[in-house]
Amino acid sequence: MRSWGGFLFLLFLNLGFSIASAAQSCPANLEAKCDGDSWEGEFFPEIPKIKYEGPKSTNPLSYKWYNADEEILGKKMKDWLRFSVAFWHTFRGTGADPFGAPTKQWPWEDGTNSVAMAKRRMRANFEFIDKLGVDRWCFHDRDIAPDGKTIAESNANLDEVVELAKELQGTRIKPLWGTAQLFMHPRYMHGAATSSEVGVYAYAAAQVKKAMEVTHYLGGENFVFWGGREGYQTLLNTDMQRELDHLARFLQAAVEHKKKIGFNGTLLIEPKPQEPTKHQYDWDAATSFAFLQKYDLVGEFKLNIECNHATLSGHSCYHELETARINGLLGNIDANTGDPQIGWDTDQFLTDIGEATLVMLSVIKNDGLAPGGFNFDAKLRRESTDVEDIFLAHISGMDTLARGLRNAAKLIEAGSLEELLRKRYQSFDFEIGALIEAGKADFATLEKKAVEWGEPSVASGKQELAEMIFQSAL
Repeated sequence: MRSWGGFLFLLFLNLGFSIASAAQSCPANLEAKCDGDSWEGEFFPEIPKIKYEGPKSTNPLSYKWYNADEEILGKKMKDWLRFSVAFWHTFRGTGADPFGAPTKQWPWEDGTNSVAMAKRRMRANFEFIDKLGVDRWCFHDRDIAPDGKTIAESNANLDEVVELAKELQGTRIKPLWGTAQLFMHPRYMHGAATSSEVGVYAYAAAQVKKAMEVTHYLGGENFVFWGGREGYQTLLNTDMQRELDHLARFLQAAVEHKKKIGFNGTLLIEPKPQEPTKHQYDWDAATSFAFLQKYDLVGEFKLNIECNHATLSGHSCYHELETARINGLLGNIDANTGDPQIGWDTDQFLTDIGEATLVMLSVIKNDGLAPGGFNFDAKLRRESTDVEDIFLAHISGMDTLARGLRNAAKLIEAGSLEELLRKRYQSFDFEIGALIEAGKADFATLEKKAVEWGEPSVASGKQELAEMIFQSAL
């Protein structure tokens, strides 16, 4: 979900520091007063509203494949995809990494982490959403408003910024989800719900309580738990059983608070194997499912699957999506990818058409993601520093998934891949095979059949044909 390198610079801001920066000015009207509360200029004056122009267009600021109102398999593309802008990468990403200082300082930034700056940033967010033509956004509490010296001060800061967000949303836009940032501040160095310090556990609970309440107030459709520090560096100083029990109690309390405030959104857990911890307790979809089963939380939570996290755990994104889907847990997708040559969470925009097609096959089998959707948990490369690049990256990501949707629909309508699967397992469709699937064939019955049939014949798996069929749709 969050690669920690991109937050190094932001950490200093959240802790109350500021940086020296060149004099900043409002991008739309250089003579306007830039005071955050009242300034309402245009942040992206050179960027028009992004429109669908079709595959033949050479205009980089247009959609080639994403046509929001076009129907695919009985649903509009916008309803299959339900795109969302991630506030933290888009408006708080600085380009910093473990080896280098920030490379981005957007024209509207003044180098502070003030409430006034947070408000100006929020106005930029909604202008961006409007020009991109999407209906949803998502956020961490501490990304949209600065941390205070006390819980009360932090909550007051958040309330002030949220009131502006509520106004700017209007009736069309809403959060796909909100979440609490429980990994950056030094108090969370041992974890939040799994911290060895009860004071930290209580502080984290207070922070989640408030973040869930503002998500509900803004009309959010989901609430995410990403346990970036809910894990360990070594088992020598870790009581893993106790920490897992504490994590479960924390999530149970979150369920209770959700019901208490009347929040009808879905609670989502986002699996990740490691980084920043050596081992994270929600390692992958299967591990998270086992945790939910053990603590009787199935039915209360679904999963937010991130493609980059899937590869970090040694799986393909398609594997993680299918694991979540067949267990009734696929709730949302963090649309990004990693670099196979780099062993950390690079959070790149997904541009691989083949991977996007596999992703959309899962989504179609799931009959969509609503009330979840696709959140662009992806950031510009460190070397991409033009304001225009923010648009180009999102357009590319949206077009890639839209093209994946078209390809997946083509595969489903052709039926060849489904027929290959049907034939491969057809021996289980009749007689003894059907009894096995119905749970009515014991070992004695199966032994009798094995003796009667003799050495079984084994058909080809037809992997190459399956891959040929798949590639023909791209």
